[in-house]
Amino acid sequence: MDGQTVSRLAHARHPIAAPLSDGSVAALLARALAPDEEGRALDLGCGRGAWLLRALGARPRWRAVGVDLDAAALALARESAEALGVQRRIGLHHLDAREFTDRRPFELVLNIGATHVFGGLLPTLAAAREHLAPGGRVLVGEGFWEREPSAAALAALGAAREDHADLATTVDRVAADGWTPVAAHVSSRSEWDDYEFARTGTLAEWALDHPDHPDAADALAAADLHRAEWLHGYRGTLGFVTLVLRRD
Repeated sequence: MDGQTVSRLAHARHPIAAPLSDGSVAALLARALAPDEEGRALDLGCGRGAWLLRALGARPRWRAVGVDLDAAALALARESAEALGVQRRIGLHHLDAREFTDRRPFELVLNIGATHVFGGLLPTLAAAREHLAPGGRVLVGEGFWEREPSAAALAALGAAREDHADLATTVDRVAADGWTPVAAHVSSRSEWDDYEFARTGTLAEWALDHPDHPDAADALAAADLHRAEWLHGYRGTLGFVTLVLRRD
């Protein structure tokens, strides 16, 4: 079973593919979309379009564009858009986010938990700036080290120590790059736990409900492995911050 399929199944009950509660998502979008009554939002790595769909639900005069390489996730995004009645206000592109172009700028550019697409946080912000309208906002979510990572944590994440910094250094780097944080949310331990248990539990339940599926055993093994890597590896070590940013 490929990674995109595993992720898609695992996030069926937690469409926001990050350790954020519904309340946190709503609060961040309220800050990122305000005070504009209308505008355009771009998600560079939209997956199932969960952020964009919530933005369109909150702002009936906004339009949105999502870009992702997972065709099946985009199909789910289209289905959700139709169910919500916002399909005419969203465009979804099966494309590498690094290749996306648009003649018109966007009032909001998002990248939540997908900065790896551009090679890190600062390259992601550089890409976002190319699409951003004057006075616009960027909503970006990135990992950071809550504490010094152990060898077990790094192994579980398949990461290197230099892949992340602590929270203060992460924010300092963003500010030094010319961005001003105007709002932020640091995911709580409870949000992390809810997210990880939802992710592994949903994948495992799919496997249990489809025992004859050729990928059932692989899905269950993937759920068991991820749960062990989280509980015995990076729980309490990897943090997640979502920033609302503006430029002068």
